[in-house]
Amino acid sequence: MKIVKVIHGYPMLYNAGSEVYSQTICHGLAKQGHEVHVFTREEDSFQPDGAVRLSHDADVPQIKLHLVNNPRHKDRYRLAIIDQRFAELLDELQPDIVHIGHLNHLSTSLVFEAKKRNIPIVYTLHDYWLMCPRGQFMQMHSADNNLWAACDGQENRKCATQCYARYHSGAEEEEEEKEHDIAYWQGWVERRMTHIRKVVDDVDLFISPAKYLKERYERDFGLSKDKSIYLDYGFDRSRMAGRKRTEGEPFTFGYIGTHIPAKGIHQLIEAFGRLKGDALLRIWGRDKGQDSRALRAIVETLSADKQKNVQWMPEYKNQQIAVDVLSKTDVIVTPSVWVENSPLVIHEAQQARVPVITAKAGGMGEYVIDGLNGLTYEHRNVGELANKMQILLDDPSLAKQLGERGYAFSEDGNIPDIDQHIVDLENCYKRVLS
Repeated sequence: MKIVKVIHGYPMLYNAGSEVYSQTICHGLAKQGHEVHVFTREEDSFQPDGAVRLSHDADVPQIKLHLVNNPRHKDRYRLAIIDQRFAELLDELQPDIVHIGHLNHLSTSLVFEAKKRNIPIVYTLHDYWLMCPRGQFMQMHSADNNLWAACDGQENRKCATQCYARYHSGAEEEEEEKEHDIAYWQGWVERRMTHIRKVVDDVDLFISPAKYLKERYERDFGLSKDKSIYLDYGFDRSRMAGRKRTEGEPFTFGYIGTHIPAKGIHQLIEAFGRLKGDALLRIWGRDKGQDSRALRAIVETLSADKQKNVQWMPEYKNQQIAVDVLSKTDVIVTPSVWVENSPLVIHEAQQARVPVITAKAGGMGEYVIDGLNGLTYEHRNVGELANKMQILLDDPSLAKQLGERGYAFSEDGNIPDIDQHIVDLENCYKRVLS
């Protein structure tokens, strides 16, 4: 088949979970002889919007990357110039399938361009972006000034007041002007959500990598069960092979991911500060400027002995995760304060037989079962997170025992293999083609 994969970023320009997964399946599809093209973005402020640059996957050069430039309008949900560039690519390639991973920072109406040409569309859900304009059901401005408050569901006026207040005039003392700002953004969100439902109608099949995510989209968003399936991610398991724990180090907790508030690193640092005993905390990920500096400032509030035991590790290449990351930690902690659906890092740790501590919420609590292959705690509860970390610090043999179980949904503890996952995706493609 000729396949166009759509994703809002691609390694190494962007290296978060959905991007890494997209690259992994592109490699797997190319290995099976499919012609794979990736439509993705870059942000070059010195080039015009919509400029397209052709590149190639650094590891599999036959995978062509069509990078559309979007440095100035990435907060929009629909962008005509990107639609036009996508339409031109479809007309040139005439692909069999369009497989979407994310449309944020691109344009939602790419779906319409594929539909006009009768090209089947498969969409893998990675978060809540279709039913939450910000994607994570976390409020930027809560009514009680609760930083990054959890949101219990999408409502147009609530979005306008709790999330889009950052675009208001700030003239809070003028009630009429404040209401004008709210009304404007409420209308914007309403138009966005009406448009999104038309987009959803034109997608042929949605894939959810967690049962929790599938059920939530069906229950809270009304996604049709007829075109909604569960399929966990697939992995190149060889990347997680060869882990050999570095000898002679203190018991080590590891974090892998981006340095943004939603990932809860601030809570992990606070929990680490409460531990009794000799331990290290290693934090991997790309430096995010001010966010990373703010996290380092939180570390500076800890006691002197804890400060020196927090280590900031460089960004790594996913193909070397076993040696560069997992060999240097005893436990992986996934402390996200948003309700994640199927974190890649949880699977990767389980394949390398490293236990995971995470919240009992969403897909995090779906893939980590307390006392079986890791420990779980009440979501956003720093004290309980610290308690679970203390349990494994006090009993390293328990940590090793939990790690050895691996993935809970296979007899041998192995996570889903990319080769079988590609077969499953091919079956999805055949389903929509027929």
